[in-house]
Amino acid sequence: MPGMEFGTLRDQVAALRAKAISATELLELTIARIEKFDDKVNAVVVRDFDRARAVAKRADAALARGESAPLLGVPVAVKESFNVAGLPTTWGFPEAEGWQPAEDAVLVTRVKEAGGVVIGKTNVPRSLHDWQSCNDIYGTTGNPWDLTRSPGGSSGGSAASLAAGYVSLALGSDLGGSLRIPAHFCGVYAHKPSLPLLPGRGNTPPRTPALPARPDLAVVGPMARSAADLTLATLLLAGPDVVEAVAYRLALRPPRGEELRDYRVLVIDSHPLVPTGTVIGDGFDRIARGLERAGATVARHSALLPDLTLTAKTYLALLKSQFSAAVPADVYQATQATIAAVPPGADALDAVIRGPFASGYGDWITADRIRTDLAHQWRRLFAEFDVVLCPTTPTPAFPHDHSDLGARTFEIDGTTHPFFRHLIWPSIATLLGLPSTAVPIGHSPQGLPYGMQILGPYLEDHTPLRFAELVEQEFGGFTPPPGFA
Repeated sequence: MPGMEFGTLRDQVAALRAKAISATELLELTIARIEKFDDKVNAVVVRDFDRARAVAKRADAALARGESAPLLGVPVAVKESFNVAGLPTTWGFPEAEGWQPAEDAVLVTRVKEAGGVVIGKTNVPRSLHDWQSCNDIYGTTGNPWDLTRSPGGSSGGSAASLAAGYVSLALGSDLGGSLRIPAHFCGVYAHKPSLPLLPGRGNTPPRTPALPARPDLAVVGPMARSAADLTLATLLLAGPDVVEAVAYRLALRPPRGEELRDYRVLVIDSHPLVPTGTVIGDGFDRIARGLERAGATVARHSALLPDLTLTAKTYLALLKSQFSAAVPADVYQATQATIAAVPPGADALDAVIRGPFASGYGDWITADRIRTDLAHQWRRLFAEFDVVLCPTTPTPAFPHDHSDLGARTFEIDGTTHPFFRHLIWPSIATLLGLPSTAVPIGHSPQGLPYGMQILGPYLEDHTPLRFAELVEQEFGGFTPPPGFA
């Protein structure tokens, strides 16, 4: 069926139910595109085509019987970090090559129960700690918009798979922008849900027990080519894990508005710790003016905005604590060495990266108390505003750079900055557990896509998701990269 490779998830579900295309035909279209393009993109690094063909055949039989399921017959890509029984989980560690888990991650189980056809796993950086997707096992993933540039990380393989037209739905995870930055770099959509709306069990380092747990900072979530698909996928995948399901059920509030004119919007595109590139700043000016024309109430400043420097420092302190407690010892040691290797600078951020809260309040409990106070301030802000728009990173996708991570830099309008400042904008939603929807909003003069984050109130995920749908309708959304259409 022509054009189905770039169809939305909803388009594909509708075509399958209408029998305009079979699950087998849709899968073979997916496989053909991967075989055609992925030698150069290198996004789907673990292929599970034989089992996928068997699942698609069963989906066709179910469709013929008139059965229905939300994803019945739809090909889905899974980030390599998620456990899939019968496939390797390595997180890019050479020493884990070939290790296979005994059972699926919770989100993979939910995809399969909804009828999705898992086609394989997508590339990640080693230990998931980079805004590129490269490791010694699977090599480097290119950005379909410019193969010499990063697709983002650590969910870069999933974002590239969407941009290249392989699948309409992919799974990813996010601790330091790992859903949102790949979406921004590849011109697709992603939703970082409220913590802990989607269960992360099974998005687990190799050889680590996949036990139900209450995570801190890290989330799992969907990636797609349209905002409405994110809403569909988020609701499908959300809900408590088995332990919490004994007492809790999902009951999300509806969005705060149905049209743009219903929304009170705060636009913030400057940060005290990192400049915003001209391209991104111009895009935010255009969006702010467009929202005003559409009837939204738009502000560019608010005295209620919490301290963004304190937010970044608190996030970095908690992040270092998590590295020490939640990952294998060799990963933690490597991360410590990386952070310690960052060259010192004149501003507060470099000092924080080298040793946050070194002045005497560096323990997790103190940082968590500061987070609690910041969360209260954000609740006050969201009493006056419905969504907050901010950059995902200061620039569009950067060229591949596999130099030492600690010493690496990137350019903003010709000026060099420490690489770890990519953490700054994503840290806001991550620290507070806020929902954040990443949406594409434009292209640079070089043709590279870029986007923005839509932050919403805690556990009100419908609000940024609905706002993302309205932004897509008003300003446009995903477009296929040249050479892949």
